[in-house]
Amino acid sequence: MPHTEIEITAELVRDLLRDQHPDLADRPVRLGARGWDNQLWRLGDDLAVRLPWATESADALLRKEYTWLPDLAPRLPLPVPVPQRFGEPSERFRRPWIVTTWVQGEAADRAPVTHGAKAATTLAAFLRALHQPAPEHAPEGRDRGGSLAGCSDRFAEQLAAVTELGLIADPDAVRAVWEDAVAAPDWDGPALWLHGDLHPANVLTADGAICGVIDFGDLFAGDPAFDLAAAWILLPDGATDRFHEAYQSSMDTATLRRARGWAVLRAFAGTLIADAGVHGRPGGKPTWGPPAQAALRRLIATHR
Repeated sequence: MPHTEIEITAELVRDLLRDQHPDLADRPVRLGARGWDNQLWRLGDDLAVRLPWATESADALLRKEYTWLPDLAPRLPLPVPVPQRFGEPSERFRRPWIVTTWVQGEAADRAPVTHGAKAATTLAAFLRALHQPAPEHAPEGRDRGGSLAGCSDRFAEQLAAVTELGLIADPDAVRAVWEDAVAAPDWDGPALWLHGDLHPANVLTADGAICGVIDFGDLFAGDPAFDLAAAWILLPDGATDRFHEAYQSSMDTATLRRARGWAVLRAFAGTLIADAGVHGRPGGKPTWGPPAQAALRRLIATHR
């Protein structure tokens, strides 16, 4: 359930801008999207206002983006939403909010990647640029990016859930992928910057190619395998090998195996979120199902 007690409207957004950033208040305001943590309101053609609405953690995620992303964005080869202004909590809206640049494109869960080879090269270049050693005071991941072994209970619970719902064709084959990933050596390199939430709704496409990446609220430092799992979810059949060749850096066999394990967990999550959407349950998104199911199919096929 949303934790924001006040309804977010275009009028509210304009009032907040008038209070704290009056030079932006006369721009047209219209709803862009309602995401998992935040609502996104278009502000003219090139800016957007992000306001937390559906989770308690959204405040901290926005502050993290505002703190770190302006320094990281210039080195990234794809457009990303760069924070421009900060909105302080006030009597009118008691949570922080930010103004960012607007990134053009359609979310990949609604407009999937079709140009696999081009997208594989683009995604690899983006992650190579992002995956650089992070400073010691960089943020840590919330419930992601640590040892896969620590997620064994989550894997078992989600495997049981998708099996009971009839959403998975070969549970034993998926378990084999997972067990191989858990057996891989842990990451022993430096903690690298990670996006932390590269699911299809956070990657934008145009004409079947990747054209932008959004929502850096889960930005953290850790094992690159967590982000590398995205290739299985985002890219079409036959493109993951091209991605691995293009990425190269830190892509040893152990990292690839761990990435497959993280991909299984992300695919389970997408499958369950899609099922909730199909049945009208809160938080459900039917469009997350096809990429999650395709990822599981590819993971099984390439493990045999």
